[in-house]
Amino acid sequence: MKNKHLAGLYKFVIFFMLIAFVVTCTMYLFLHFMEYTDEQIRRAAPITFANVILMTSIFWVFDTARRKLFTERPVRQIKRGLEKIAGGDFTARVEPVGVMSGMAEYNEIVAYINKMAAELGSVETLRTDFVSNVSHEMKTPLAVIQNYAALLGSQGLSEEDRILYASAINDATKRLAALITNILKLNKLENQQIFPESKPFDLSEQVCECILGFEERWEEKSIDIDTDIEDGVIITADSELFSLVWNNLFSNAIKFTEDGGKVSISVKQTAESAIVSVSDTGCGIDPETGRHIFDKFYQGDTSHAAHGNGLGLALVKRIIDITGSEIDVTSEVGKGSTFTVTIRKEDHYE
Repeated sequence: MKNKHLAGLYKFVIFFMLIAFVVTCTMYLFLHFMEYTDEQIRRAAPITFANVILMTSIFWVFDTARRKLFTERPVRQIKRGLEKIAGGDFTARVEPVGVMSGMAEYNEIVAYINKMAAELGSVETLRTDFVSNVSHEMKTPLAVIQNYAALLGSQGLSEEDRILYASAINDATKRLAALITNILKLNKLENQQIFPESKPFDLSEQVCECILGFEERWEEKSIDIDTDIEDGVIITADSELFSLVWNNLFSNAIKFTEDGGKVSISVKQTAESAIVSVSDTGCGIDPETGRHIFDKFYQGDTSHAAHGNGLGLALVKRIIDITGSEIDVTSEVGKGSTFTVTIRKEDHYE
């Protein structure tokens, strides 16, 4: 409070000196060209000094009111909002400080603060959901490992049961390892810690190799694989990142296609782009699920939850985004889905 009063006194003195200087100069010029007696000047001096004091007071009051109205009040309002946000309340918003002249700059700051709060709230929600989902996804395979490990320690266990329990533990550890690997990959992609290495490669050959990697799984389900792959489709991109895209799309297509169904893969090219389509005759995607399929940990068909962790399509979408490509999804419930990826042939990374 003492510093505030001293600051006010300092401003008053500054105003006084400025006005006294202006009035002194004016009076000097006036008296220089006019003839006044010494008595008249002595009588005018106190009146002039009183006018300087009055003018100084008027300017000081005006400046104080202006500062409180146009500086201190909006700053206090912004400060209160920032204190709430800094305290973790990301729902807090700063109200616009007014529409008077001179407030536009403050309102621009307010708009950016509110945008920042909204982004922080979104990030916090994602972080909370992410931790919750990771915990849930890890608990399931860990519980399987724990239960079957306990059963393996049982007395009089048959060889057949021992192999069965060991196989269950092996599957659970693979799922847990895949979960952690995908989390790390997605985290690196989202934080731009993976920098795409753009080199020419044969997209047709890569897609064929990825398809063959799932041969055991499609034969196990008696799925018919229909391919229409144009030879020699060369693109300039990061082959490793795009192999993740095809592996996830093929994995999903086979997973959601019933026994005896059909999965179709095509690779075409135009003058500017390469187009890869993956279609299946599986369960299809309803509109509500379609709005969330690229969200982390989202699994619209819970009947297949044991075979995935909801990160595959999130990885696909992030790779598509950072490589400047496009992905389109068409689906009909009960008839299947088609994922179409369009890649520009030239180097196009951000």
